[in-house]
Amino acid sequence: MSKQAQHWEKTRNLLWVTLAIWFVFSIGIFLFGAEMNESNFRPFGYPLTYWFTCQGSLGIFVILIFWFANRQEKIDEEFGFTEQEDDQ
Repeated sequence: MSKQAQHWEKTRNLLWVTLAIWFVFSIGIFLFGAEMNESNFRPFGYPLTYWFTCQGSLGIFVILIFWFANRQEKIDEEFGFTEQEDDQ
């Protein structure tokens, strides 16, 4: 298997893992948000659990962006496709 094919395979696997995590926190968690709603406290007119899931998923998305970029950089360095320039 060529170096480019191995690089693409690892990149593709990272992409699928990232999309699975994104799906869970963008769609999956909201499917169960209504079942968790036991509180009468409604900040800004929304149920408290919905508020927490919205805010939490946004935090996860930011973390996911940095995690993906870090993992992709490591894959690029492993196969010699790094974008960093030498300071010579």
